[in-house]
Amino acid sequence: MGVVKILEGLQLRRFHYILLLISCLVYGLTGMNVLLISVALPPIIKEWGLDQTSAGLLASYGYIGMFLGAVLSGFIADRVGRKYTLMLMIGLGSLFTGLCGLAWDYWSMALMRFIAGVGLGGTLPIPGVYMSEYPPARYRGRFVGIVETSWVYGAILSIFFGYILIPLYGWRTAFIPAYIPLLLIPFITFYTPESLRFLEKHGRIDEIKRVLKRYKLVEDLGKVKLEKVEETKARILNLFRGDYLKRTILLWILWAVLVYTYHGIFIWLPSIYATRLGFTVVKSLYWVLIITLIQVPGYYSAAFLLDRIGRKGVLVSYLAIAGAASFLMATATSVNHILLYSALISFFNLGAWAGLYTYTPELYPTELRATGSGVAASVGRLAGIAAPALTGYLFAVSGGALIYAFTVFSAAHIVAALTTLALGIETRGKTLEEIAR
Repeated sequence: MGVVKILEGLQLRRFHYILLLISCLVYGLTGMNVLLISVALPPIIKEWGLDQTSAGLLASYGYIGMFLGAVLSGFIADRVGRKYTLMLMIGLGSLFTGLCGLAWDYWSMALMRFIAGVGLGGTLPIPGVYMSEYPPARYRGRFVGIVETSWVYGAILSIFFGYILIPLYGWRTAFIPAYIPLLLIPFITFYTPESLRFLEKHGRIDEIKRVLKRYKLVEDLGKVKLEKVEETKARILNLFRGDYLKRTILLWILWAVLVYTYHGIFIWLPSIYATRLGFTVVKSLYWVLIITLIQVPGYYSAAFLLDRIGRKGVLVSYLAIAGAASFLMATATSVNHILLYSALISFFNLGAWAGLYTYTPELYPTELRATGSGVAASVGRLAGIAAPALTGYLFAVSGGALIYAFTVFSAAHIVAALTTLALGIETRGKTLEEIAR
């Protein structure tokens, strides 16, 4: 009996829900750490006298680190395992995000952001890989979508902490909550097993049996006969061969577009509300919190639909609507219209993220899953490097207007929707091994 047959034959049990909870906490708190810079950026700009381009570049240094971290994380996870890679990256990202609060000038902040980015970018792909490899195929879309949904709670926490701490104690204290994810490391150590599919691919049969016994995944371990499978080496060039080439192109475009649009919009949203709408820092954060809360139904609606209309249907429809809303935002002038279109973008852009996060690990075989997911995420981080700086530049050359920046956001969403329509395959209801063929 192979590991796949065991996993696909399981009913949902306490083990799956504990793994889901830990994965959600990892992903959500990592999202919080990524976005803490957005709430701190307006007072940093004021204190250090930064122009919009310099401020955008400051945010971009973190994405340079995230690019490197995503590549390293996937490479390491496919060789030494998902579990220990995850703990390493959480520690690195949390420690140096917290140290951003001690930065004494622009360049020290840039360095802290870069190192923190390595850990943050390395952490983000792994929860999705975990949750794609344990639940049966019929539940996989829902479970992975729920993990991605936890990002919004991290975003809300980043805004909440900024809203509470910055007016009272200054922007430096907003980075103190970055240490919270370190509390997860003991739980990962004792409650999270290594991926069974990873162990099988590496011929570690005794470890598989220990996991099956400890987590009570089979009723009678004595009746289970596991055979070693031929170890398949992960070669990054396989991402560009055969059917995987088309999948890699699709994922790279989707990751680039969604990272660029999300971080280009939401890193700058507090500043847009402060400069374009004339809101105070506190009022800007209040409205960003409201707009971010709208991401919750966006995420859950997509997660609900992933196992009903499929990954492809969710991605195409949500990306297209987010593109239309971005086009309307480009020419919006009234307060009400800007807030309305912000809400629509928030709902559908984040729903598309739930589709992408589920889709990415499904499109590669076990030996390439973390590497392929990490490389795709790293391409997104390249777009993330450009997003804050380019958006700041487009605001500057347009005299603070939204027309240039949001026209680009609109075009990017539409291109991603059309690419998914042309190149995407449907994975709903299929085992990972069926998709890999």
